[in-house]
Amino acid sequence: MLSKKTKYGLKALTFLAAQKGRTPVQISEIAKHENISQKFLESILLTLRKTGILGSKKGKGGGYYLIKDPKDIPMTTVMRVLEGPIAMVPCVSLNFYEKCEDCPDEDSCSVHKLMLQVRDSTLEVFRNNTLADLVP
Repeated sequence: MLSKKTKYGLKALTFLAAQKGRTPVQISEIAKHENISQKFLESILLTLRKTGILGSKKGKGGGYYLIKDPKDIPMTTVMRVLEGPIAMVPCVSLNFYEKCEDCPDEDSCSVHKLMLQVRDSTLEVFRNNTLADLVP
């Protein structure tokens, strides 16, 4: 299930992507428009800034803005920043692989085989969509 952090992060990014130009938008405006707690949104936007998706400007006329064009922000990047690993189990993760403690042989594990398919299907969707695709 998608976390609220990711859901709200996607909404905030889509709101910023829909803005004309790359002028900074105040957190309060995003929070009000998307019906998100401002305090929670601050934490989400800070994470997105630290990972290079957003920039910020302090003072009058300040706020958050996209650093790149929305078409250059793949959903794989956004999802990994906000949600963490895309794979549902660590033994099929491309970036966060770990062997499952309870599994003696991944090659014969039915869960592993199924989760590989789920991971690949999910990655296909994320790889073929950018932030621009979410903007109405």
